[in-house]
Order: sequence, then C-alpha cells, then structure tokens
Amino acid sequence: MKKTSILFILPDLEAGGAERIVTTIANHLPREKFLPKILLLRKEGPYLDLLKEDVEVIALGVQRIRNSLLPILKAIKSQKPDIVFSGFGEVNAYLSMFIKFFPKTKFIARETNVVSQHVTRKEIRIFYRFYHFYDKIICQSDDMQQDLEKNFGIKRDKIVKINNPVDFEFIDQELENATQPKGFKSDFKNVVAIGNLSARKGFDSLLTVFSYLKDEKILLHIVGDGKDRELLQQMKIDLQLDHVLFHGQQKNPYAYLKFADLFVLSSRYEGFPNVLLEAGACGVYAVANNCPGGIKEIIQPHINGEIAAIEQYSEFANKLVKVLKENHDPSAIRCSIKSRFSKEIIMHQYEQLFLTFQ
Repeated sequence: MKKTSILFILPDLEAGGAERIVTTIANHLPREKFLPKILLLRKEGPYLDLLKEDVEVIALGVQRIRNSLLPILKAIKSQKPDIVFSGFGEVNAYLSMFIKFFPKTKFIARETNVVSQHVTRKEIRIFYRFYHFYDKIICQSDDMQQDLEKNFGIKRDKIVKINNPVDFEFIDQELENATQPKGFKSDFKNVVAIGNLSARKGFDSLLTVFSYLKDEKILLHIVGDGKDRELLQQMKIDLQLDHVLFHGQQKNPYAYLKFADLFVLSSRYEGFPNVLLEAGACGVYAVANNCPGGIKEIIQPHINGEIAAIEQYSEFANKLVKVLKENHDPSAIRCSIKSRFSKEIIMHQYEQLFLTFQ
C-alpha cells in the first residue's frame, strides 16, 4: 500500500500547544501507512529535540509569517505531498487563497483558538473568506466549531472536531526526572499557572485575584515568557505581591505541576488548552476561568477541577482558598483525562481522518 505523505506546516517548534500537538502526531503516525514531514519557517524551538529521527524537517529560513507565503507555496509544489496540514492560524488564513492551485493535494487546517476572539486584524480576517476551500478544518472544541459556523460561514461537513492528545508516557518520564523547583515552600500552598505572558492568558486578572490573598500562605508560580512580562512584573510590584514568583519559560514545566497543590487557568479564551489537560495528566486539580474554548469539555466538576469567573476577583480568590483546603484524588484526576484524551484515543481519530483521503 502506498504511504500517504503529509506535510505539516508551522512557524517553528517553540514550546506552544500547536507545536506540541504536531510533534505528537508526526511522531506517532504508523510508518507503514504515513510519511510525515514538517515544514518550518524557522528551525527553532525545544520540540525539535522531541521529534523522532525519521521525521524530516524542512526549514525555509523565514523570520516573519507575512513573508512566508511564497516560500511555503514553492515547498508544497516541490514536495508534492498527498496532504498539507497547516497548524497555525495566520498561515492557515494566508494559505486558503491558494489551495485551488494544488488540485491533487488535500488541505487540512487545524485551528488553535476561537477565531473570532483571536483574529482581530481586518487584513487577516479577510482571508477567512476563502476558508471553505480547505478539504477539512479541525477544531478542538464545541466553542471553536460553533464560532466557525456562526461567524465565518463554514459548513458543518467541512469541520472535524478532534480534541488534543495527551502523551502520558512522555509526561510520566518528565515527572520521574523532575526535582522540586526553586521557590516552592512546604509550609505554603503552591499554586501554578503556565502559559505565554500575553493578554489572552489573563495573568493580569490572576495577579489581581492574588492581591486578595496577601494574608494567606499561598504562593503563585507563573511559568512562561512573553511580550507582557515587564508589564506583569510591574503589576506585581505595584500590587506588592511578594507571594507571586515568575519563573520564565522552562524546559520541563511538568516539574512545577509535580509539586503543585493546584493549577489555575486564567485565560480570556482558549482553543482547547493543552496545559489544562497536562495538569490533569499530572494528577493536579484545577480551577479554570469560565472562558470560551472547551473548558467545560475538559473539566469534570469536583473530579478534576472547577470553573469560576476570574473577573469576580474576590469570589475567585475565595474559591482558591476553599479548594486548597480540600483533598483531591490524583489518580481520579489522571483517569478523568486519560479516559477521554489519551494519545491513543486521539491518534486513532487523526489516522481515520487522514485515511479518508487515500
């Protein structure tokens, strides 16, 4: 049987959700059926080290997404893949205009967020008029699917909902090697938040919540980096939040989850947050902001977490105090995630999708 060649497209392999998903898919597709390659604008990022040796990486050497379209089109023409899998919103949008130039290739877009919330620039939104040219569009949550139908006119038969996979084997290896990070205190409750330091992740709201917790023996550990780093650090100073620690981007964020008493997701919107899945895979109970993006599909109340409105700052703070006084079963939390989102379950769905194009 002829192998189906798949060209995955991403800007780079930095430590983000889309990059983690594509790495997992490329690594675990059965090689007797599929030939995966990854096309990167820039050959950068820690997930390069996680790719299996037989996954070919093609680097275009392009720094800016706006300059990437022509090199991407040339690469598709030269590679002649059976399937192009574009895994990043802006690239998806630009590429949609040119799909008809490759009639022998099937095109799949994987969206990463609720588009109407995430894409606000008019010059990019205009490209979504051509989104119906994709053979399939993958979304991860009901919120994403409804947004594509309602706000972009995408017909339901074009959309495939596939949740994000959780690689328990990889996470367990990382947990086994993890030692307690600096700044954790055994006589305090340690709350962890992980993500890019940008407005979308809502860390400003989380800092406001912690301004109500100055008298509690609770530490907040924020793991990640981004353009709002200085803004948030200044906010910490202004609010006198000595119990908030910024740890920057970490190669092994699972070490922070291993020693966490609670995980908090403060995002204003999501697609289907990997970090919430991975917190559950580490057996950590979560409190998540009630935002669009699959939160209600992940959280099973009082089993693996709870949902609350973070902008009701005082009430959210009280929720954290209450939850931290409770006992939660790590094995039940892990089972909640594994039974629905394990790598094996989700990879089967991806395989079935790719095989429909043979």
